This record gives sequence, C-alpha cells and structure tokens, in this order.
Amino acid sequence: MSTHQYSRRSFLRGVGVSMALPWMESLPVWGDTPKAAAPGSQAPVRLAVLFSGNGFHSREWWAEGAGSQMKLGQVLAPLNDFREKMLFIKGLYNEEALKGNIHSSQTGNLLSGAPLASGGDIRSGTSVDQLVAQLYGRSTKVPSMVLGCEKSNPSVHKNYSMLYSSHISWSSPTAPTPLELYPSLAFDRLFKDEVQRGDKSVLDAILGDAQSFRRKISVADRRKLDEYLTSVREVEQRIEHAGKSGELQGWRPTLDKPNVARPPDGIPQNIADHMRLMCDIMVLGFQTDTTRVCTLKLNNDHSALRFPHLNVDYMIHHLLSHSDTADWLKVNQFFVQQVAYIARKLDAIQEGERTALDNSMLLYCSSMLTGGHDATKLPVVLIGGAGGQLRGGRVLDYLGKPNRKMCSLYLSMLDKCGVRLKEFGDSNERLAEI
Repeated sequence: MSTHQYSRRSFLRGVGVSMALPWMESLPVWGDTPKAAAPGSQAPVRLAVLFSGNGFHSREWWAEGAGSQMKLGQVLAPLNDFREKMLFIKGLYNEEALKGNIHSSQTGNLLSGAPLASGGDIRSGTSVDQLVAQLYGRSTKVPSMVLGCEKSNPSVHKNYSMLYSSHISWSSPTAPTPLELYPSLAFDRLFKDEVQRGDKSVLDAILGDAQSFRRKISVADRRKLDEYLTSVREVEQRIEHAGKSGELQGWRPTLDKPNVARPPDGIPQNIADHMRLMCDIMVLGFQTDTTRVCTLKLNNDHSALRFPHLNVDYMIHHLLSHSDTADWLKVNQFFVQQVAYIARKLDAIQEGERTALDNSMLLYCSSMLTGGHDATKLPVVLIGGAGGQLRGGRVLDYLGKPNRKMCSLYLSMLDKCGVRLKEFGDSNERLAEI
C-alpha cells in the first residue's frame, strides 16, 4: 500500500481519492500540506489538442483585428463564429525543432520542446497534455484520450524516426502515448468498463491506507480517526440519498452515459466519417467527465491521406502541401472544420453560467507554418475560456519579442489546468498575455 510519509496534517489516499484528516498529535510534522482543491461546484477545465500536419496555405493563414470585428484568412473561415472566444497567436516556435529541417524532427517535440534523438533512436520529452493528464487522471476514469486518423509510420527518414511524425503525445521521453485509430475502441474505453472510480465509496477507496495509517498513531488518535471516518460515512450516505432524490446542487456532467450509438468496428473508409466520429468521442468524453484531456491527431506530419470526398484525390496530403493551390486551401478548410465542429458542440453544452467551451481550452496547431518546412513561426489557435481564465477575441504577435517560445505558452496553459511548474521544456517564463 501507500509508502508516503504522514504528517499531523495528513491525507489518506486510494485510487482516485485523497482525503484530508484532522490533526493527529502523535505524528511528527514535516513539510507543507497540499493546497485545497478547487470547489466541487465548478466545472473542470478541459484540455484538447488538435493537430494537422504539413502546415497551411501560405497566404491564407492569418487574422487581424479584435473581437467580433476580427478578420480571418480563408483557412480559418470555418472559425468565424468563434472569433470572440479565440486567440490567434503568431510568432511562437520550438528552438529544438529547427534542427533537422524535416517533418519528423519538427513534430516529435511539438508539445514538449525537448531535444529529439536522431539516428533512428526514440527520445523526446513528456508532452504538455500528458502532464495535465497526470493530475486530472486522479479524478477521471480515463486520464487522457489520444486519438488519431492515420496510422503511425515506423520508418526512418533522413536520420530521424518517422514515429516523431506520427505522435505528438508522449507519456515519457521514450514512450509515445498509444494512439487509438478505431472509433469503436475509443468509445469502448470511455464507456465499456468495470466499476468506475466515482461509483466507489471514498472510505472504501482509502480503506487500505487507513488501516496502515491506524497502526502508526496513538490510542487517542485512533479514537479520533474512528469518529472522523464515521462522520464521513454518514455524509456519504446523505449525499447518496440526496443524489437519488435529485437534490444535489453545483456542477455535474451533463451526461452520465453516451447519447450516441457505439461506432461500428473497424476504421471508416471515408476520412470525413472517421474524423467526425473521433470529434464526437472527444466531446462525449468531456461531457460525461470520463476524461478531461484529449489529443486528436487529424493526420500525420508527412501525411499520405487523400481526400476523394473533396474531389482532391490526385495527390497525397504531403505533396499537396508544397503548393498554394485552391485544392490545398480546400483541404486546409476541411481540417479547420473539424475544430469548428468540436467548438460548436462544446458551446452548445450549458454548464451553469458558462458553456463547456467556456470551460475548455482547444489548442489547434501544426509543426510548420507552411509545407515549405518553415518552423520558425508556428501556426497556433487557442479557443475557449479555460473556466473564465482566458480572454478571447485577440490576435497576439510575438515576432521580434524576446520570449516567443511555445513552451512559454504551455506554462501559461498548465497554470490554468492547476499544474504549476517553474519550467517546462526550454522555457521558465510564461506568456503574460495568455
């Protein structure tokens, strides 16, 4: 069981549970106590990262102005309804991604800013989404969902593993987070399971830790502990009764089970159907509070996808990205439409005074600005309110400024998710405007 050290201001821990105890006089004091968690009546901040490879049309990825008067380039036209909840950020970059100047060397560290191993070896850095998942995973059934719409490529290209091009989420420096390509299996992971953590009594969850703790305290403190646990059990029973009677107040997920059917087995042949299913699964995960972190890779960098439903089937995505044709613009808009679809669905979910979009951060990015491998200025759009912590309707330009690191953006985003670090990747400074 638990091996953590106890203090007078101690906590009992179990799977998904951390319960504070009253002062215990028979225990030595050590360190500081954890800060109190956010009020349970507030909806959690969700984090979604959406990625499409190979950059965008060089003349149509732009935004200017503010609020409802913001003007968007044609690539971003599908996001027109969300201008007041959107940050268009330009000029950020990852210094380590400038090494190699190929797709894989620019993608494997997109969410970490870490140095990449070359020579076919695999080493990056833990990505920002997985740092949030380490915290949020204590409270949700699924710590994070990592979804994809194109298979991983295990080959090596110009001295770098193509796994870097296939994965933006990394659970550790040497382990890309497993990518789920099958909508049906992603759905099953959310909803087909054993007893969920939330179905278990708090006392049942920490029982083993409580028994171990009891052996380390005095007789007087044991009596105090028994009285405390009895009072917790009584409160649990009252809450259970109130919940059955519909008396609970404060935030609760708007769904307790899926409101759509399980997707059929296999991978849809139509890429539009595939992406739309994955978008729906992300929204369902947030809406049911089964997960609060999701990464959706719409395609690989150096992608081989084709788009017959757009009448663009004569060239794969990667080769198409080296042109600024009308067809390339059409493909760009198709990807941005997926982002708009997720934003619209989340914005339709009311959570008290805010919507689920207001309580989320949707980061949309690519590992290069254009198909010409320009990683000196990354395309970044941030949508949502992060629970009232993020003000949209702005264009932020960091070109020419001393702090224009992507990892500075991540530090600011981590703060809004309750993960406070002194440094991340190659940065120890936040973006003050975020």
